[in-house]
Amino acid sequence: MSATLVLLIVGIYFLLLIAISRFSGKSDENDTFFTGNRRSPWYIVAFGMVGASLSGVTFISVPGWVESSQFSYLQVVLGYTLGYFVIIKVLLPLYYKLNLTSIYAYLEARFGFYSYKTGAFYFLLSRVIGASFRLYLVAIVLQWSVFDDLGIPFWLTVLLTIAMIWVYTFRSGIKTIIWTDTLQTAFMLIALGMAIFLLKDSIPQMELGFLNYFQESSHTQIFFWDDWKSDHFFFKQFLSGAFITIVMTGLDQDMMQKNLSCKSLKEAQKNMMWLAVILVVVNFLFLFLGAFLTDYAILNGIEAKADQLFPSIALSGNFGLALGIFFIIGLIAAAYSSADSALTALTTSFCVDFLGIEKKEGSTKNLRKLVHLSFSVVLLLVILIFKYTIDASVIKELFVAAGYTYGPLLGLYAFGLFTKLKLIDKWVPLIAVIAPVLSYILKDNSEAWFGYSFGFELLIVNGLLTFLGLLLIVNKKAS
Repeated sequence: MSATLVLLIVGIYFLLLIAISRFSGKSDENDTFFTGNRRSPWYIVAFGMVGASLSGVTFISVPGWVESSQFSYLQVVLGYTLGYFVIIKVLLPLYYKLNLTSIYAYLEARFGFYSYKTGAFYFLLSRVIGASFRLYLVAIVLQWSVFDDLGIPFWLTVLLTIAMIWVYTFRSGIKTIIWTDTLQTAFMLIALGMAIFLLKDSIPQMELGFLNYFQESSHTQIFFWDDWKSDHFFFKQFLSGAFITIVMTGLDQDMMQKNLSCKSLKEAQKNMMWLAVILVVVNFLFLFLGAFLTDYAILNGIEAKADQLFPSIALSGNFGLALGIFFIIGLIAAAYSSADSALTALTTSFCVDFLGIEKKEGSTKNLRKLVHLSFSVVLLLVILIFKYTIDASVIKELFVAAGYTYGPLLGLYAFGLFTKLKLIDKWVPLIAVIAPVLSYILKDNSEAWFGYSFGFELLIVNGLLTFLGLLLIVNKKAS
């Protein structure tokens, strides 16, 4: 596929997003930017959140992961449903009862100032890393497929990528994103369906149909029950999936900001229920696509692995222009539906949690816009750091990072929701630093010490260490 065609697709795509932002986001007031005036239709939010939950990482890394881990990732996805149940029944009622703009304000009411700032800080850290991972993956593919041939350096590719997000989000924030994410989710799902359709005729085993292919393929094992020490053991991955959802959705300002823009608690709960169902189906289809790609690569002697597998086949020209075009559209749609809302959530959290913008008198729109621009620069710098430090599957690295950064949030909220104890608030930041450090030491040495390899369940361990640490700083008099 020519670089000119790719640039044309990207250009038209972003013109469409900018047009939507102009029509949907006519107000640049803070309430519009932060909460969408709490008037978003739940079904629009639910559909748009599919793209935001999946991102470009899922679009590329999940299919590329099938060769090494088969369909084991579906065990994590099934765990998501348990996590969504907790969000629907526990967290959403709490957030709506308190009428929150930033969900971390709960920690201030429950424990105090330092707990509040610690929770908000860990969200900012987690989201900067997560959004940067997702944008990094897109920038790498665009660099390899387009900009290398044009002699454009990687840093400029990243700058252009982030600048385009900033253009259509800086004015109305979440109000615009609710609608642009809906469009981007539709494009991503169309691209997924077309990729499966175009590839299926190239797989000889598909002559007997999807069901027989699934039963006979050596890449489609879902459940792993045998070795409890393995990264793929069912209960490890299922429970990890549940806790990943609780922290990366329920304790994440980015994802909850969309839910809090719904008209009522009932509509927000309905949104989350349908999101849980759709995500299981869509992730299964991505794994099916990964099986097709893996078999096609084996049959045709293609050596590309992991995150390079889907781009290499889609852009090879062996399927004409069709697969390449759908791949580019799907990749951009999946990546930007996650990254644009992350940038908005980072701006919201910093403005509300650290600048207290809701309490300031007079117009604060310009301050909010400055924060929005500043976080764009931060994402640019972090992505450039990743360029020289990441060499594994991006989705694996993303969940590893989540284990360290979301663990303190998990511990803090669990302590707040399931105990009535008060804390010596000023010591909370110290516990929130010690727990991830201990988790890192444990993960780094567990195989040598116990013959056990930690996977995504490191998040649970980190949260537990935070919880136990908080027990050490209970304010007995206040409790």
